[in-house]
Amino acid sequence: MVKTELTAADFCSPVKSEELFWLELSSSLSGFPGLIAGIDEVGRGALFGPVVAAAVILPCCALPKLIAANIRDSKKLSSSRRTVLAREICRLAIDWKIGFASSSEVDQINVLQGSLLAMKRAVLKLKVQPQLCLVDGNQLIRDLPVEQQTIVKGDERSLNIAAASIVAKVWRDDLMSRLALRYPLYDLEHNKGYGSPKHLVALQEHGVSPLHRQSFRRCQFKS
Repeated sequence: MVKTELTAADFCSPVKSEELFWLELSSSLSGFPGLIAGIDEVGRGALFGPVVAAAVILPCCALPKLIAANIRDSKKLSSSRRTVLAREICRLAIDWKIGFASSSEVDQINVLQGSLLAMKRAVLKLKVQPQLCLVDGNQLIRDLPVEQQTIVKGDERSLNIAAASIVAKVWRDDLMSRLALRYPLYDLEHNKGYGSPKHLVALQEHGVSPLHRQSFRRCQFKS
């Protein structure tokens, strides 16, 4: 990864806000002397397609803008709102990258390890090196050459993690829409690879595709 001496102060002035709900604006992180990346993954419970992670580094001047835009955990936003916010996050971010673990990798190493692998790949792709990674959940990323801190329900507590959640979700949903054209039997345009009733019926009738997670119990049908 490319190293840099830049800090948050190089990009903007300190945030002045009374909203201390977000960790980046709390006393524990507001004075952190370096760049902070938020890391989150999506697609862990899906039956089809990769686990996707995003790493996002926001400048401090972007935080009040995203708060004003009512940024939230991606699961609490409509699809159209996520798309608008993802575009704004990517415009404002110092750096952001996507990493993923394929269905076959998930089958080989299990979905938890696949999620952590996707997160690690996203961080290692960053061209600007953060001094701290805030990782959603309670599992540290193995062999990550950056200081990291896990945060349970981080997408509800960290602006950087919430931003990563939104970017990862929009990127993966777009991938599922494109793959729906290649695999029309499974209603992927609507279920995004998750186990909806139509998806499960299609699995029973047609079997799995090459991109289904065959280690998952609900994908273990005869072709």
